[in-house]
Amino acid sequence: MYDIIIIGAGITGSFIAHDLSKKKCSVLVIDRDADVGNGATMANSAIVHAGYDPKPGTLKAKLNVRGNRMYPDICRELGVTYKNCSAFVVATDSEESEVLDRLAGQAADRNIEYKDLDGNAARDLEPNLSGAVIRALEFPTTGIIYPWNVAIALMEEAVINGTELRLNEEVTDIDCVSQSNSDAFYRVKTTAGSYEGRYVINAAGVYADKVYSMALKKESDFKITPRRGEYYVLDEMAKPVVSRVIYPVPGPNGKGVLVVPTIHNNVLLGPNSLPIEDKEANCNTSEALSYVKSAVSKTVENIPFDKVIRVFAGLRPSGDAGDFVIKESDELKGFVNVACIESPGLASAPAISEYVINEVMKEAFSFADKEEYIRRKPIVYMNELGDEAKNEMIKQNPAYGDIVCRCCQVSRGEIEDAINRPVGATTVKGVKKRVGPGLGRCQGGFCEPLVVDILAKELGKDKAEIRYDSPKSVILMEETKKGAL
Repeated sequence: MYDIIIIGAGITGSFIAHDLSKKKCSVLVIDRDADVGNGATMANSAIVHAGYDPKPGTLKAKLNVRGNRMYPDICRELGVTYKNCSAFVVATDSEESEVLDRLAGQAADRNIEYKDLDGNAARDLEPNLSGAVIRALEFPTTGIIYPWNVAIALMEEAVINGTELRLNEEVTDIDCVSQSNSDAFYRVKTTAGSYEGRYVINAAGVYADKVYSMALKKESDFKITPRRGEYYVLDEMAKPVVSRVIYPVPGPNGKGVLVVPTIHNNVLLGPNSLPIEDKEANCNTSEALSYVKSAVSKTVENIPFDKVIRVFAGLRPSGDAGDFVIKESDELKGFVNVACIESPGLASAPAISEYVINEVMKEAFSFADKEEYIRRKPIVYMNELGDEAKNEMIKQNPAYGDIVCRCCQVSRGEIEDAINRPVGATTVKGVKKRVGPGLGRCQGGFCEPLVVDILAKELGKDKAEIRYDSPKSVILMEETKKGAL
């Protein structure tokens, strides 16, 4: 019997697990995917939005502002990268300029720092800004992260401090064993087993409505319709096309098509926003990519589309309530929905966890704090070290001098460490998320076979058992000649 079962190991579930791991309670996290942060956390714009945009009076507005202010300290404590990059929201005509007036008013009401610039002043700071831009609001507190790195770090620290994590387990049914307020508990059935918990936190992303329906034994009172967003990724450049996030004015479907610098000097272009019914349809389409290409050209010029190294798509869990759904069920005591966490969900995630624990379930989660809490050991990235530190690492372990990924300069030692850590990588994608082989120009064309070899050796498996991501993502099928795969 666990105190708390969390369904979903995305950025939201990982923050809640991490914060609960500081308390004297038993926590189990279940996720259907092969790794932490594999859904919307993996495929989004990676922006810690400043908080000026959400509708006043919503949880989105409240938690976005709070989350933005929490991120720098949290990332520093976890040993993951947070980059304060700033952002422009740009207008190209008088009608769009009126929208900027509204956003400026909301920013002032929420004590969010901003600057109001004319088009020429904005272009002085971002030379590739479109000539059509007549005005820009700058929001200096906008940041960027690698969301999956944050989620993995959070879950690592949670596991070090006693949280249990079950991956590759899909929830198939949930039973409330007793409706009595004093002794009710939940039996959560999965494809691999059955678990019991006093409380359930439903942070299942696009499947949160389905998970809640399992517990209710009827249709959920909220509906999630995924919104597919598609992106281009530009190659790392010595001087990226922009240094700030560039937003158009927001519309009814969200923040619009963005131009986003990343931590490692790539640039993301996207997303579009297309409602779909299929919760698995995270595929790219030529129509959507053409739309993204056209839309970004309205705000930014001189985009080097010949430098595109990858396209990808992600699904946002868009709800029908117009806001986050974060509340204890009216019908099932101890069942907490943390659902419809679309944009600005990433920016709000630490504040969502705080809100769930300190407000929604304040009385139920009255567990005492642990006297001792163990911090994770941050991942070492060799290409971020100076020569002296690199030499010392190689002296201690020569594997840190054996370069496997030439594009991103990732060593064998880093890959071995990524596999053998708490919540270590078990797949090619898992290694890629943690230390980066395959993120560069060749997209794994050179290093992927070597990563497969290292995974097989470190996990004690045959190479044919190694997967790219899910159990179905087979890389090697069979031997093609004697003694080789």
